[in-house]
Amino acid sequence: MSTADKFLKTANTKAFDIPHRNTIKFNMSKYYAAVETGKQMYYNRELARSRASYIKTQAVENLDKYLIEFETNFIKNGGKVIWARDSKEALEEIWKIVEKKKTRSVVKSKTMTTEEIELNEFLEHKGIETVETDLGEYIVQLAGQKPYHIVTPAMHLSRFDIAKIFTEHLHTDYTDDPQELTLIARRLLRDKYLQAEIGISGGNFLVADVGGIAVTENEGNARMCTTFPKTHIAIVGIEKMVPSMADLDLFWPLLSTSGTGQNITVYNSIMMGPRKADEADGPDEMYVVLLDNGRTDLLADPDKRQALNCIRCGACLNACPVYKNIGGHTYDTPYSGPIGSVITPHLRGMEEFKHLSFASSLCGACTAVCPVKIDLHNLLLLNRKESYDKKIVAQSDKIAFQLWKKGMMSRSTMNFMGATMKNLSLNTFFKSAWGKRRSMPKVAPKSFNELWKARRK
Repeated sequence: MSTADKFLKTANTKAFDIPHRNTIKFNMSKYYAAVETGKQMYYNRELARSRASYIKTQAVENLDKYLIEFETNFIKNGGKVIWARDSKEALEEIWKIVEKKKTRSVVKSKTMTTEEIELNEFLEHKGIETVETDLGEYIVQLAGQKPYHIVTPAMHLSRFDIAKIFTEHLHTDYTDDPQELTLIARRLLRDKYLQAEIGISGGNFLVADVGGIAVTENEGNARMCTTFPKTHIAIVGIEKMVPSMADLDLFWPLLSTSGTGQNITVYNSIMMGPRKADEADGPDEMYVVLLDNGRTDLLADPDKRQALNCIRCGACLNACPVYKNIGGHTYDTPYSGPIGSVITPHLRGMEEFKHLSFASSLCGACTAVCPVKIDLHNLLLLNRKESYDKKIVAQSDKIAFQLWKKGMMSRSTMNFMGATMKNLSLNTFFKSAWGKRRSMPKVAPKSFNELWKARRK
């Protein structure tokens, strides 16, 4: 089964899964209320969005300059930089560190770049215990699943689902009390921080002028992952760059209000290398893996490179009617929703993932909520055009559009077909798809053109 066929099959199932829809509706309703409250913090949020869009665009347009500035400052602080062209190279370099440190266990904070390169699977295949410490990530890891959402990985699970997962995999007494479930995870994870030789994190922002990695979180697990183990590896996409520390004053609140409705998240850290002699805690060694993995290909396209401005807040997912109906796992990619549909064909191949850009209503809700004003719905159209220009189109689609074009450009052909033939064509070609869950439309006995002619007579 092709990736596109699998997508259609899963989407068809999930869209009519009532318990799933109820869970998502419940969790989304809490998000909407929180975000609306969070937005009230701004005197002029549109100005903040415009400024953030400008700063990120400048950073992306001058990425070569800022990456070198970041590297220079990070090395000056005692850190080590690894440049990775793709996931294979990133995994090879990470494995060298893991082997060198005689690693038996790794603790990880929430990071989508490690999902992108499939780091967990790689390390576990090598016999390394790899533990997610973000509560949502820990839950889906126990369940053997992938994150459902780029901000809230376990959004699709109710507290009853989580209670069953804990009972089955952790062999704890059944409880569906959220506080008790959190405490169970906390107790089990505490020892993991102390045992792990390596802590792995992502990075919300790369800060060029200080050579820092900015991490924002709500649980404190990222701080423990990056301070308790003697070695810290941060894996960050090269597009996460901002020019200066001052920019975080704008981006951290925008990220939190768009993602969770908070004025600012509970924990915000800037890591600029390993522990210094006069510092009480921190790693002895710190590495940052700067991941390309298709990003420079997107950067080379002036019409689409604004997609690299994304700060991974998840707002577009929460606004998207398609995402809310088919769910995050249906996309079968680390980055789901509108932003995932835009960037995945460039990161993982247009031929295999072009269908994601067609899985959109083009309503523009994603563009309206994006805190850095990415023109998402138009980027989806550009992806569709690229797939056509590259001739990555099914033969049946080509024939259908050629016939449609021929008919639409000829009034005599349209009138010649008549209502009976038009209805027959609709039922022949579209009933299996459009008519599966809907009543098929019926063409009127006379077209507007025919009625207009009769009126003029």
